[in-house]
Amino acid sequence: MKILFIGDIVGQPGRRAVAELLPKLRQEHRLDFVIANGENSAGGSGITPKTAGEIFSAGVDVITSGDHLWDQKEVMELLANEKHFLRPLNYPPGTPGQGSAIFEVQSLKAKGQSAISIAVLNAQGRTFMPPLENPFLLALDEVKRLREQTKIIFVDFHAEATSEKIAFARMLDGQVSAVVGTHTHVQTADEQIFPGGTAYLTDAGFTGPQESVLGREIEPVLKRFLTGMPQRFEVAKNNVLLHGAVIEIDNASGKALSIQRVAEPLRLGERLPAGGDHPKATEN
Repeated sequence: MKILFIGDIVGQPGRRAVAELLPKLRQEHRLDFVIANGENSAGGSGITPKTAGEIFSAGVDVITSGDHLWDQKEVMELLANEKHFLRPLNYPPGTPGQGSAIFEVQSLKAKGQSAISIAVLNAQGRTFMPPLENPFLLALDEVKRLREQTKIIFVDFHAEATSEKIAFARMLDGQVSAVVGTHTHVQTADEQIFPGGTAYLTDAGFTGPQESVLGREIEPVLKRFLTGMPQRFEVAKNNVLLHGAVIEIDNASGKALSIQRVAEPLRLGERLPAGGDHPKATEN
């Protein structure tokens, strides 16, 4: 199975990059399943049913999130009704939504065979982040539960500290197929497969305008640092890239076979073909 994970989608430029570039990437890599972090898709902060709808319509199967989950009040509708939308697992019991789910997908390499189950888990770190329940303890229990149904498990770990991300992934080595970090918006160059067969990347980067400060216009951010005064951080516009990673997983063992970083530019004025049909994953 081949999975594309798309790093944090920032605002309209990021949504446009997904809509225009995903058909090409799906064909080029023969993708079976696409996951994207969408927590910054609505105006650069938060997510709404409308922006989620655009992302799903572009061909994304599952949307994950993070610490900007609550920035748009409309997110409550997604949490209540959208089974392909995940929030971090380590919110307290009773919080709306779900931190993991299992989906059925028809692999392109296994046409005519039974659908393959894949689990997606979303967790959030605690170092330099809002205080939540311990993701290390909760993830161990959740992964154990998910492995009773499938060996293919993808984890989006939304965290600030590199050490926390690496430790989290090392803990899960051999128990999940991949752990990819989000949140810092800077794509790292440390993609690897751990000894137990878990693919790892500290941060997938972000999908949106790279001529920016983490997706925001440069001047207001500089004024904030220079003066300490509040500024309005608008989403930037130029040099839009889709960042992420393509991971190939052995269907039988759930172990990663390869991981490849993606940094695909959106060329202005270029419209890509619609790209044909692709199998839509369904929740198990």
